[in-house]
Amino acid sequence: MKKHPHLLEINAFFFVSRMSEKYGRKLTLATIPDSEWRNFSKQGFDYLWLMGVWKRSPWSRAHAIKEPGLRYAYELILGRWSEEDVGGSPYAIYDYELDPFLGGIGELLQLKMKLNGMGMGLVLDFVPNHLAVDHPWVVNFPERFVTAKPSTVREHPEWFFNNPIGRKIAHGRDPYFPPWCDTAQVNFWAEPLRHAWIETLLKIAKMADGVRCDMAMLGLNDVFDKVWGAHVKTPRPTDEFWGPAISRVKAQHPGFIFIGEVYWDMDWLLQQQGFDFTYDKRLYDRMKHDAPESVSAHLDAHPDYRDKCLRFIENHDEDRAPVIFGRKKSQATAVVTSTSPGLRFFHDGQCEGRRIRTPIHLVREPKEPADPEAVGFYQRLLEFIKGAVIHDGEWSLLGVGKAWEKNESHRGLLAWLWHLEGHWKLVILNYSMIRAQGIIFLPDTLKQQVFIQFKEALTGQVYERTGSELARQGLYVDLEPWQSHLFDFKT
Repeated sequence: MKKHPHLLEINAFFFVSRMSEKYGRKLTLATIPDSEWRNFSKQGFDYLWLMGVWKRSPWSRAHAIKEPGLRYAYELILGRWSEEDVGGSPYAIYDYELDPFLGGIGELLQLKMKLNGMGMGLVLDFVPNHLAVDHPWVVNFPERFVTAKPSTVREHPEWFFNNPIGRKIAHGRDPYFPPWCDTAQVNFWAEPLRHAWIETLLKIAKMADGVRCDMAMLGLNDVFDKVWGAHVKTPRPTDEFWGPAISRVKAQHPGFIFIGEVYWDMDWLLQQQGFDFTYDKRLYDRMKHDAPESVSAHLDAHPDYRDKCLRFIENHDEDRAPVIFGRKKSQATAVVTSTSPGLRFFHDGQCEGRRIRTPIHLVREPKEPADPEAVGFYQRLLEFIKGAVIHDGEWSLLGVGKAWEKNESHRGLLAWLWHLEGHWKLVILNYSMIRAQGIIFLPDTLKQQVFIQFKEALTGQVYERTGSELARQGLYVDLEPWQSHLFDFKT
């Protein structure tokens, strides 16, 4: 595995529907032409997270068809829609088998082998906190779930539902939101559940190269205690779920990766449990709300933490980046996340500048024309971040100084450097809404060069500097709001 890989999230139902329309016939994962998968490899993606492949719940689908808020969203997004357009939530899983909409038995393993042959890995979902309300375990193994205490039912009847044999079982939830009414909450402290989950992970590991673990922090003992500790009879275990589970899977599948969706600043805790990468929500929030100094301070973290961060600007849970940040700023945020250390996360449609966030309960997405400016930008950006330098090189944050006295605009500038065996990639961007000038302080190694030719990836321009110039005055830059320079050079 590359030290700093690239991952693309693809909604499995949307992609199969899109390909079926493109080729004029119903396709499955196995019958999508190889050229479509190979395009992702050519773009430089190392992993494809195929989101939502598992069998969806009939109960969840029925709920998604009749729920007024969702119906309004479907009409807003699709205009005319029918019940056939609704698949239900991919996070109310009925069974960890491929949903028939996507193909038949064995197609996931076929796809994994196909992607591996193209130099990519397949990542699939694992939703540890809950299952669908109609999952067979709800009847056959109720001891794997949080069941009701009479006092809790009286206080919070909306937290529970009756399974078919009359036992009250909790809906899945986190501490800050209402329950997910199409789910059943597992009991992370119950040994039968832990054993069953490890077996499920081992099953997934036979047909994938990694898992993206939904709301992974909900499985930590402290979090489960906060949400359900007062409502379960099971004693709190001395060990966490994640550490032993990850160790068991990696013992049999050493290259298998664990990606944790995590919030509330619990990413380091999950990294300590063995997660290879964890969501970096803090960087997303700082890029959204804070000054450039806050962004660079966060990136300048200890490598043990920094290199395991998953950097993103959009995913299926967030509004599209151009909507949140605006077109120009979204491109600046993309430069930050795709050239920082860690796992670089891209979302299907991001590289086309899409603005519509489609509900994940649907099986198809609306037609939306690509933004030509975004397409050109991402083509050049993806080309710049290919290769060993940014995947396996050494990263360093650079200092930025004033261009002249009383000019404080340099505070909007961010700069860092990648290098590997005489090959260098220099990233400079103006992360502010005003034009900015500044001096970039480069390492002594570059100042000692006789001559350097800086090739700029976004514009194709070439800048020539001598080492003595760089030593005497640094590298002067003058950038428009949200503008970036991506320099490639060798010594």
